Amino acid sequence: MRLIFSLFTIAIVKAIELTFELEDNANQCFYEDLKAGIDSVVEFQVVTGGQYDVDVVIEDPSGRTLYKEARKQYDTHQFKTQSPGTYKVCFSNEFSTFSHKVVYMDWQTGDETQGGKPTPRTIAMNQMENSASTIGDRLKVVDDYQTHHRLREATGRKRAEDLNERVLWWSVGQTAVVVVIGIGQVLLLRSFFSDKRQSGGY
Repeated sequence: MRLIFSLFTIAIVKAIELTFELEDNANQCFYEDLKAGIDSVVEFQVVTGGQYDVDVVIEDPSGRTLYKEARKQYDTHQFKTQSPGTYKVCFSNEFSTFSHKVVYMDWQTGDETQGGKPTPRTIAMNQMENSASTIGDRLKVVDDYQTHHRLREATGRKRAEDLNERVLWWSVGQTAVVVVIGIGQVLLLRSFFSDKRQSGGY
């Protein structure tokens, strides 16, 4: 039990998963200190807000751009670190003047690449440790699927709510137009009869 808990703790330390609000005209960055030769995966998705798009940039410690996309709703980028240092992922909503965005990000980093002969720790792993590691990997896959389904459900729900609000206001507008036209027709008919009375009095 202690072994499984420690494996889960290692998995949590090597992954950043969060949902945050990105205001209009705002830019928000996240930083991670990584060694060389480490596999890293950055996944993001705009859950709600505006046209569901943001600008995304990933840079290495020297400032070199590893990934850059504009007006993107969701994407996944995988890379291997070439040099040790602080890597940066930035999300920008500076092109929007009034729409706040809610963005989901999952930044996963793997183990450092091992070369040459297996390490003593690898040799010493027994069947129970392998089973615990396999269970942990499968639970992580299940958790990823659940996260993606929650994001899709949240995005679909938000779009449905926006559509429902637009239909509501469209219906209110149509009702107001019908009422105005009805009142106008009544006033117009009354003016016809009023004109006839005035002409009959003479």
